[in-house]
Amino acid sequence: MALALIFSGQGAQKVGMGKSLCEGSPVVRDLYAQANQVLGWDLTKISQEGPEADLTQTKVCQPALFVNGLAVLAALQEKGKLPEVKFALGLSLGEVTALTAAGVFDFATGLKVVAERGRLMHVACEKTTGGMAAIIGEERAKVAELCQEFDLEAANFNAPGQIIISGEKEKVVAAVAAAKERGIKKAMALNVAGAYHSRLMEPARAEFSSYLDGVSFNRPKFTVFSNTTGQVVSEPEQIRAALVKQVVSSVLWEDCMRNCSAAGATEFWECGPGGVLAGLARRTEKSWIVKSFAELTDLPA
Repeated sequence: MALALIFSGQGAQKVGMGKSLCEGSPVVRDLYAQANQVLGWDLTKISQEGPEADLTQTKVCQPALFVNGLAVLAALQEKGKLPEVKFALGLSLGEVTALTAAGVFDFATGLKVVAERGRLMHVACEKTTGGMAAIIGEERAKVAELCQEFDLEAANFNAPGQIIISGEKEKVVAAVAAAKERGIKKAMALNVAGAYHSRLMEPARAEFSSYLDGVSFNRPKFTVFSNTTGQVVSEPEQIRAALVKQVVSSVLWEDCMRNCSAAGATEFWECGPGGVLAGLARRTEKSWIVKSFAELTDLPA
């Protein structure tokens, strides 16, 4: 088996995540305790008990998903259930989780990186009036025309026929309203705090770039794919540039998955809650073997 680890993005979070892992694994308990110490607030409590409104905040859910993804990985390792890993990739913030799993950062550094990313994006959301919408069942070219007409950007290419657009809220609302008369089958506004992966995140990108200047990067110990290109990234400076660019550019998730499969991945293991990435994988290529691990009971027997 050539194993690829895949890590969740924002939106996959749910109250209770990590609870059974903490209960059944001393290693996971230590990881969460370390996270609380690094962050200076109780991530464990918010992850496991909520309230949901707090967990959903960008500055909270990004570190929460990061820690949860690596907690699943730690539990697999602790129980001797993790085969050799060949590839890692993650959706949006999940890319930082993938890079940390690959040894580009140690746990504490990766957590600080994702917490700062979440904080800066949270601030950018509060300072702008942004929105996002899902366009279902359309080709990329048709969505590109819609974006051009309404001055929006394609934020995520998640799977065939699932593209997310992003930008100023009133333009997103107008694009959704006009979609039907443009021959687009389904367009729906998303309940999000802002316009992620669009130019409205530029202040966050600029500050994140400055922040990452002070962080040292290692070469990954297995193959990692970048959301910005869908291609492999391996040189530390290339990874740094990709993480900065990703804040304002499209997430090419479908491309990442297809290229990982083409590179030889025979099985994908989703580490984190929700099974969202497994669902996208099934939409992309039904023949792929994808397993989702979120709770202690999910781990291989």
